[in-house]
Amino acid sequence: MVSDRMAAIESEKKLDTTTLWRAALVQLLAVAVLSLILGLALPHDFFVDWGWIAGPGSWLLCAAFTARVLSLPLAPTLIGAVLAGLPSLVAVVLNLHWAGAILAVGLFALWCARLPRAPALPS
Repeated sequence: MVSDRMAAIESEKKLDTTTLWRAALVQLLAVAVLSLILGLALPHDFFVDWGWIAGPGSWLLCAAFTARVLSLPLAPTLIGAVLAGLPSLVAVVLNLHWAGAILAVGLFALWCARLPRAPALPS
């Protein structure tokens, strides 16, 4: 019993590199596609006035999509998205918005790689 629990705890600490790369790719593509759609659909002034809420909202929407695609738990994934997005605020202040987005994707993927995946459905 104790050894089973210790093994479970040890496996939770490991980084799943497959999930890391899949999370990075899905999040990056989701952010790029949504940015492209919003950029084409809305005027530049919208982002000047409302980007402070549209950006984080879009980021969280993409993170929820990534969680769904990768069968990750939603709440912990969204917490990771918020935490990964915080350092990108510095990039936005320095007028390096897209560099901050790339940094956030990397941090988000690292977070996701440590999350437990939902068990597969029985066949």
